[in-house]
Amino acid sequence: MSAPSTTSPVLITGCSSGLGKATAMLCRKAGYLTVATARDPSTLAPLAALGCDTLQLDVTDEASRTAAVAEVERRHGPVGVLVNNAGYGQYGPLEEISPQALHRAFETNVFGLLRMSQLVIPGMRNARRGRIVNISSLAGRVTAQGGGVYHMTKYAVEAIADAMRPEVKPFGIDLVSVLPGPFVSPYRDKVIASIPDTGPDSPYRIYKRNIGAYMLHFLDPKTFGTMPVEKVAGVVFKAATTSRPRPRYNVGFWANFGPVGRYLAGDRVVDWWMSREIPHDRERK
Repeated sequence: MSAPSTTSPVLITGCSSGLGKATAMLCRKAGYLTVATARDPSTLAPLAALGCDTLQLDVTDEASRTAAVAEVERRHGPVGVLVNNAGYGQYGPLEEISPQALHRAFETNVFGLLRMSQLVIPGMRNARRGRIVNISSLAGRVTAQGGGVYHMTKYAVEAIADAMRPEVKPFGIDLVSVLPGPFVSPYRDKVIASIPDTGPDSPYRIYKRNIGAYMLHFLDPKTFGTMPVEKVAGVVFKAATTSRPRPRYNVGFWANFGPVGRYLAGDRVVDWWMSREIPHDRERK
């Protein structure tokens, strides 16, 4: 398929900060008609100042989803590129994740992503061209303790990609996955905040502190393999605009080599190593 036209709208979810904001900036600076969205549209003022069209969009709300896609199509015609970026990182031991937190993670990361794709595909099919870029993660290929819910959702995103990609290809629609390793963004603080506080009697109280300490280190800008958000945004932009996109783009050292190392090490070694990194019985050094 040829590269998407700069006059076809690029619709990006989750643009209030981080990767969504950086991607919207790149698309607009390159001359693409860019529609940036967020649950709170007031956070989109910097993008509006750059010339982005902005809309309120909560990917977990059906009325919001359908209204946003209908408004984009009314203003600009069929969506040319959908970047499914909105995401939610739920961390903590699986025993203590509430049903509400579990549902929120899946509503945002899986059901919202799939529904947004469903809503834009008819317009793309009528135009005989389009592209859907799903922001997946290394977490959809390699699972680590402490982030079970987040990993579950990203594995689901990978399954969606493999199932949907050949389904929509005959209509001229490309589906592309971008799988970043760790990168710098406000997500780091949100991960820590997502770990449930179940009180001082929790059998996981030390473990949860160690999950937080591990993630703070893993996502630290000075830690080996942690990338600036602009690097990831550059790959998302390429996935959205190149004429012949790959099915998947692994971004960064860990996304490229982490799955290989995980396979070669085996379950027992990985469990032993991660239990050293995130122990139950002592504070992490």
